[in-house]
Amino acid sequence: MIRVLIVDDEALIRSGFTHILSAAEDIEVVDAVSGADAMDRVMNLRPDVVLLDIRMPDVDGLTVLKRLQNLSHPPVTAALTTFDTDEYVHAALRLGAAGFLLKDTEPEHLVYQVRALVTEGAVLSAKVTQAVVAGYLERAAETAPNPRIERLTDREREILLLLAEGKSNGEISAELFLGLGTVKDHVSSILTKLQVSNRVQAALAAHDAGLLRKDGA
Repeated sequence: MIRVLIVDDEALIRSGFTHILSAAEDIEVVDAVSGADAMDRVMNLRPDVVLLDIRMPDVDGLTVLKRLQNLSHPPVTAALTTFDTDEYVHAALRLGAAGFLLKDTEPEHLVYQVRALVTEGAVLSAKVTQAVVAGYLERAAETAPNPRIERLTDREREILLLLAEGKSNGEISAELFLGLGTVKDHVSSILTKLQVSNRVQAALAAHDAGLLRKDGA
């Protein structure tokens, strides 16, 4: 079972997400709380996944995310937001969020994305990845490239670029004609070499290194 904790200040969102996710046979919503109770529930319930609203009046979602990332074994956390270009999303990704979910996501997609958080370690929608990972950051202040990029092999760089486009392990496997296990091993090696915690941060590292800029700028 995938144990999920929902953290949102809106009771309607908590109720709706709980209803949708609980209908899936492999997902258990262990609790749905506001930001003030988030850390207490995480420490006591040990969820696999946290769906975290990043705009809450009682306790800011970014503050909760920072605290989660300081745990020895933090749960996989996705930011909940209303807009895919929300400025808070980019801060959340930098702080270690494994992606984001829109609050108006279709029910069947919500279940799929929660599963992806466990199997892929991230939610990177191909539709919005460029806008979130690349577009906003192009307008932001330049970030120093991760020098560890140089440690990657040619194959690992190839896989990193596909990963940064929002492709799943299965899609990468099909595109490169590699076994799924081989792709997983490469992704694990990429995260280790870059010293990042998830695929989102690896994608950001690829952007910062200029690997996503088609013009080479």
